[in-house]
Amino acid sequence: MVERPGGLRRAAVVGTGLIGGSVLLRLREAGLDVTGWDPDAATRAQGRAWGVAFPDELPEAVRDRDVVFLCGPLSRLPQTLLAVAGLAGGDCVLTDVGSTKGGIADFAAAHGLTGRFVPGHPMAGAERAGLAAADAGLLDAAAWVLCPTAAGLDRFRALAALVVDVFGARVVPMTPDAHDAAAALASHVPHLLAGSLAGAVADAGVRDAVLGLAAGSFRDGTRVAGTPAARTADMLLNNRAQVLDQLARVTGFLDQLAAALRAGDAAALVGHYQRARELRLTLLDRALSPADRQFPVDGAVAEELAYLLGLGAAGGHLTGCRVAGGTVTYTGHLPAAPA
Repeated sequence: MVERPGGLRRAAVVGTGLIGGSVLLRLREAGLDVTGWDPDAATRAQGRAWGVAFPDELPEAVRDRDVVFLCGPLSRLPQTLLAVAGLAGGDCVLTDVGSTKGGIADFAAAHGLTGRFVPGHPMAGAERAGLAAADAGLLDAAAWVLCPTAAGLDRFRALAALVVDVFGARVVPMTPDAHDAAAALASHVPHLLAGSLAGAVADAGVRDAVLGLAAGSFRDGTRVAGTPAARTADMLLNNRAQVLDQLARVTGFLDQLAAALRAGDAAALVGHYQRARELRLTLLDRALSPADRQFPVDGAVAEELAYLLGLGAAGGHLTGCRVAGGTVTYTGHLPAAPA
């Protein structure tokens, strides 16, 4: 077994669809003692056929675990968190992989679980669903949001060390609200746009001709429309306010494009698309600079927390978290200053 920098060696995954199943397979591949659990009996049987421990009862699956990943549907996560918190030991690190963070973080706070629960979101996925679609490599090198708090900073450190070590993740520390605003533009609104484009073509008289001509732009632009519909609706509804706010930003820009097109204003179109092109090129060519920062493990947490949240807000991430000799050392990466 590979030694875990965070000391988390016994894991459980509750909810083993595409993401949960992929988490489970990678943890097993890395040599952790891992159990799975799913409310669906057929899924549990499939997991057992793969040689993974899948107890029929949830208490058995989470008993004596160091970390539990909650991976079920967003709408069920609050009650799953409450149930698992009552079954797992007090030292167990609890985290989730849901694509919205504000609701589950507020629920955890209301039930006194902030110190035990680290909200999380690995930014990866696929259009497929279910344990059969799981892939141990799905989350490799993913940007993995983790939401640190003053009360749960020790849990954050342990979990960050684990996901970096096992998944090669780029840990992005963020507040739940910052995550939800950024994820609305980075992930949730693109689902609306993809669904709109695919839906418009589905109802168009030239539908079949479009499918015959479809190349990279249409395929890329509608890719996430292949996500199971119920999963997409759950995600959008759980981040409704942020999605609607950010959608207004996108439609405002689209209105500017449409106005320039109606007016035959080539200069305005070029200007708008130049801004968009520069953003796209920045995404493809981002350069980040690594640097270590150290903090006393038992010192005041305000400075450490400010460093972590500032790193995420600036578009940076962590690729290391090591605790030794009373000191925590982070390896952070920040975007290089523009020339």
